[in-house]
Amino acid sequence: METARAHGAPGSGASGRIGPYRLITRLDPPGSPALPCRRFVARGGDGETVLLSVAPPGGDPRAFAAEAEEARRLPAPWFEPVGRVSGAGERQAWYAAPFRPALPLPVALAVHGGPLPEATVRAVGAALAEGLAAAHAQGFTHAGVSPAAVLLTADGPRLTCHGAVRAAGPDGVPRAGLPGLDPGALAPEQATGGRPRPPGDVFALGAVLAYAATGHTVPESAELPPALRGPVLSCLTRDPAHRPTAAALLPALAPPAPHATVLSSAASLLAPGWLPGRVVAALARQSAELLAAETETDARDEARSFAALPTAPAPARPHDPRRT
Repeated sequence: METARAHGAPGSGASGRIGPYRLITRLDPPGSPALPCRRFVARGGDGETVLLSVAPPGGDPRAFAAEAEEARRLPAPWFEPVGRVSGAGERQAWYAAPFRPALPLPVALAVHGGPLPEATVRAVGAALAEGLAAAHAQGFTHAGVSPAAVLLTADGPRLTCHGAVRAAGPDGVPRAGLPGLDPGALAPEQATGGRPRPPGDVFALGAVLAYAATGHTVPESAELPPALRGPVLSCLTRDPAHRPTAAALLPALAPPAPHATVLSSAASLLAPGWLPGRVVAALARQSAELLAAETETDARDEARSFAALPTAPAPARPHDPRRT
């Protein structure tokens, strides 16, 4: 299992059910640190395969469900779309989204063997900046941006784990050191319990880009690629008033082509080849292994159902008058 996990296979540790969903496998390797939400691949009663995000131990399940419900109404690009959300009174808080083969950003670095190429980092940053800019324009703060919250798919990154900061601790309560929060991606004003606001998302985006480019969220300036040094360090400024907005950051990551008549867009950076070959291969392998896992789970469930059927009584033997 260690070999498969190192190459991007889904993690183990998934069994049973959560809400109406049957768990197939865990997306995050067991023991992953600073997970703002636990993510599973699961199957619904209608046969749909979903990505099931579950509140982490120690968090506020009501806040987690409330943040997911809020994100459900948010049409922001590159955000994981939220479908069904757990109801009041359920033992665990969760939300479901359509599943596509995906690697958490830390797993992608492990698969690649180190920091990602600058072109990939730039594409991830542009897409997340585009999504955050749309969310901020609607008065919404994601409050859960971190390396573990970013999934890489073949057609672009997806931002998951909505509202992790607020779900981890209420406003006014220091959040530094709370379970599920990456200290390197937690803006100083949010670490001390401040209300999540857009500049905190921008700080966390800078930490994500630093992680993708160097392997950790608190880099030395010289570690960053020269072309990314300015945008990343501006995001990581401690004073939120001096950070750029997500909208202002986008042109620095996806500059418009000469004589372009359209605004900067992440889509221009997500052409075929934007992901390293090893990551692409891991996504393909994950898809095949998940299909095999689903088939195995279906066969096991079918066998259990068959075993649970009542046994028909043995037919009565015909009466033989010679035995009376």
